[in-house]
Amino acid sequence: MAPSASRPFRLGTRRSPLAMAQAYETRSRLCVAHGWADDAVELVPVTASGDRIQDRPLAEIGGKALWTRELDAWLIEGAIDAAVHSLKDVETLRPAELTIAAVLPREDVRDVLLGAASISALPPGARVGTSAPRRAAQLLHARPDLVVVGFRGNVATRIAKLAAGEVDATLLAAAGLARLGEIGVGTPLATDDWLPAPSQGAIGIECRSVLGQAQDGRDGMIREWLAAIDHGPSRAQVMAERALLAGLGGTCHSPIAVLTTHEVGDLVMRAALLSPDGAARIERTARFAAGDCDAPAQLAALLLDEAEDAIARNFSGPA
Repeated sequence: MAPSASRPFRLGTRRSPLAMAQAYETRSRLCVAHGWADDAVELVPVTASGDRIQDRPLAEIGGKALWTRELDAWLIEGAIDAAVHSLKDVETLRPAELTIAAVLPREDVRDVLLGAASISALPPGARVGTSAPRRAAQLLHARPDLVVVGFRGNVATRIAKLAAGEVDATLLAAAGLARLGEIGVGTPLATDDWLPAPSQGAIGIECRSVLGQAQDGRDGMIREWLAAIDHGPSRAQVMAERALLAGLGGTCHSPIAVLTTHEVGDLVMRAALLSPDGAARIERTARFAAGDCDAPAQLAALLLDEAEDAIARNFSGPA
């Protein structure tokens, strides 16, 4: 039975402006794909732990689970039918009860620099706000003289902190800016020199992987409804990058950067590991067929085998 205003498809989301924008996009795609009215999909927002705690780096207070904990519980108990996530914020190892049923078309994967025309244009000793180990390590690798300042909050909060002079520059994801309508803000960083986070720019929708937990027993239908908005090329990229993460055994403290593109029917993955201070860096590339999760794991093993200790000590290897 298709969702309706009386029994809508319940789509869980974080309450932040960017998360809500992603949920609206997901609802729109579902309604277009199935010919539903907007009220057939109900958005169910939650304030995630990661949104409540803003005064400490994520890695110090529980890592990526702080973005997913509440939605996971709602989904497993059947309070919602699916949950929308920024996939770069979703832990690599997920509860067995859940599955990524759809990945929407991936947005611009690049980071955007606000406050300067380029990394090289930053003045000596400039203070750059970020709490992402990847961004901090890449900054310090390019410019060891820069000062990295812990910087958390949603997009609007970080832009306001920059405007208030708390830092000289900051970095944001191009995808998030675009989804909030902030077009033309800052300078996108070319991926030739600056690699994004794993799964950056990708929206994922999770649902239950075990049949029969929905109150009306329609879990199988939920997965079919979500399959209609799954974008195969984006899914292939994201799953390859998540397989790389699983092989590396990284944490929120581990600076990992990766870019996966489609080239003549294959995936080409460029992956870089850095030491937290940016002094050491290793990059390797692999080419493999879409859907091959062994190749990213092999690339992870190669990187760890060749990395110097300043890098390797930040990774535990495959689980």
